[in-house]
Amino acid sequence: MNGPRAPERQLEDLFEEAPCGYLTSDLDGRIVRANRTFQTWTGYAQPELVGRRFQELLSQGARIYYETHFAPLLQMHGRVSEIALDVVRADGSRMSTLVNATISPGLDDPRMRTVVFDATDRRRYEEELMRSRTREEGIARELQAGLLAGALPAAADVQVDIVYRPAVTGLAVGGDWYDAFWLEEGRSLALVVGDVVGRGIPAAAAMGQLRSAVRAIAADASGPAAVLDGVERYARRHDVGRYCTVAYGQLVLPSGEFTYACAGHPPPMVLPPDGDPVLLWAGRSPPLDAARGVRRRSEGHWSLARGTTVLFFSDGLIERRGEPLDTGLARLGSAAHDLRDLDLARFTQATSDRMAGDDDADDVCLLAMRYGLDGGLSTPPGREL
Repeated sequence: MNGPRAPERQLEDLFEEAPCGYLTSDLDGRIVRANRTFQTWTGYAQPELVGRRFQELLSQGARIYYETHFAPLLQMHGRVSEIALDVVRADGSRMSTLVNATISPGLDDPRMRTVVFDATDRRRYEEELMRSRTREEGIARELQAGLLAGALPAAADVQVDIVYRPAVTGLAVGGDWYDAFWLEEGRSLALVVGDVVGRGIPAAAAMGQLRSAVRAIAADASGPAAVLDGVERYARRHDVGRYCTVAYGQLVLPSGEFTYACAGHPPPMVLPPDGDPVLLWAGRSPPLDAARGVRRRSEGHWSLARGTTVLFFSDGLIERRGEPLDTGLARLGSAAHDLRDLDLARFTQATSDRMAGDDDADDVCLLAMRYGLDGGLSTPPGREL
């Protein structure tokens, strides 16, 4: 006798005890029926829900979004999926939900059917993930700042200055790094700028290892090419910094002889006291550990006139989306030429400001050395903007 009603009863139980909230509303959004799951979640009994609009159960911000986006999209397309909305329970607490809705057309009485999923755990996971990313970014920033801190070399015949500006989007800390140190106090100066592939703690850690390796290897190497050879062997042996680009140079005082080598990095720029800037394209080779079997790296030589400024920089200074690299290099040359009469600290800052882009999608590093100014000023530690 009860057999024919068993399937109907099963369907009723499925509706009432479904693992999601289920609402039926008229096209004006007024609730006609809510299942028991939704009642339990929200603390509202069926009589308290019937006749109310669904948006009245939402938080203020969610209600605005419902009225400006959710409802128009539903009317236009007949369905919306996985919209995050906060439902306010009867006790005033909030419940994070994901909402799907469809309009089921009928000949006489079309209905809007809304399915509500409890997203509390998902929201908690997302918030914890964001906190984790924030903590990682903070650790990476501290690591990077600590590794790059310290006074720059200064002598009567040479000044060094740095502007370092980290990217401000995403996980902001990248692998750009710089260094300037004496190979022989007052007589031989080393400059280096590098860029490690990747971002975050792994990139900052790799940067620190390579920066230390450069200092150690440069102490006994015969020149820039030998330094890059040694750093590449170190990178390969310790599986760190593969495809890292490096520009490394050495200045001999007081002769002004400058030797340099670039492993896949943008070329240094020489700004003489008069005349046009020059890009140093000699001494180029692939990035670290990018091509097995490469012969010994080459190096270039340049004799610096007194008053010359040499610029080392990362690609973030010159690259712009949709723009050829040559355009960025030309823009840097123009900026350096226009600002050459400034003292070194103001020159470096003003050049970096002139080169700043709109998106700040990459770290920017500009290391400048000015040679042959008697009574050279002492230089400050590297600045982070």
